[in-house]
Amino acid sequence: MLERAEIVRKEYLRHDKKFPHVWCPGCGNGIVMGALLRAIHRSGLEKDDVVLASGIGCSGRMPTYVDFNTIHTTHGRALTFSTGIKLAKPELTVLTVMGDGDATAIGGNHFIHAARRNLDMTAIIINNSTYGMTGGQYSPTTPFGSKSTTSVYGHVEHAFSIAELAVTAGASFVARSTVYHATHLEDMIRLAIAKKGFSVMEVISNCHVQHGRRNKLGGAVEMIKGFKERAVRVEKAEKMSAEELVDKITIGVLADVEKPISTEQYQRVINEAKKKAEKIAKEKEKNGIKRYEE
Repeated sequence: MLERAEIVRKEYLRHDKKFPHVWCPGCGNGIVMGALLRAIHRSGLEKDDVVLASGIGCSGRMPTYVDFNTIHTTHGRALTFSTGIKLAKPELTVLTVMGDGDATAIGGNHFIHAARRNLDMTAIIINNSTYGMTGGQYSPTTPFGSKSTTSVYGHVEHAFSIAELAVTAGASFVARSTVYHATHLEDMIRLAIAKKGFSVMEVISNCHVQHGRRNKLGGAVEMIKGFKERAVRVEKAEKMSAEELVDKITIGVLADVEKPISTEQYQRVINEAKKKAEKIAKEKEKNGIKRYEE
């Protein structure tokens, strides 16, 4: 295990560029990055065949630190850049890392339509229930009643489930884990990458500085331990009542289906259009020769 960790550290990080990182001590983003790198290593992917895109936010810094093809894009638009990359180079493994606000607020439309199209790429959404980088405003996943810089008397809106939204929108693969369950998270990311189609990996993480402190949830250690106490495996959750699942985090594979992949269907359209164009060109050439002979 230590040998593998050392290989991952040496092979997949840009040591001479952007370290030390900008994340707060105890931030879950580092755990997610480590799990992602180990999953890629276990998948046997070549670094030149991997693309990691991000939007704006704390998670948006991740492509800066890893040694793949990387792109740091605009707020809420990471999936649109990833879509363009995948359409232009379908042979690449395209990964997109986003925060809950980046992916499902300003980027919400792009998210649901990427799932609907079933693009062949993986979305990793780090859900810490807040806009951590910009000051702790509430996000679409901030729990009802929670305090933030934009809900100082308690949040009056209800949060939605990113994973359930992905399932409903049509993603081929949807999974959830937490930053406490680092090994489980690695396994889920590896499955998400291997799946053909649009895969969504929701990671429940902590922002103890912006969210935890305001809501008296403790520091990083306390918040991460809280994920352990609240997490329930999918297999167990299926046998529990709705009342028993209140305030629980269901982790594991939530959806795994087979369906046509948008990028492959798009290539099919291109090939058919080329064949038709070639056929028309041949017919024109043939008719032109006949007219000349007459």
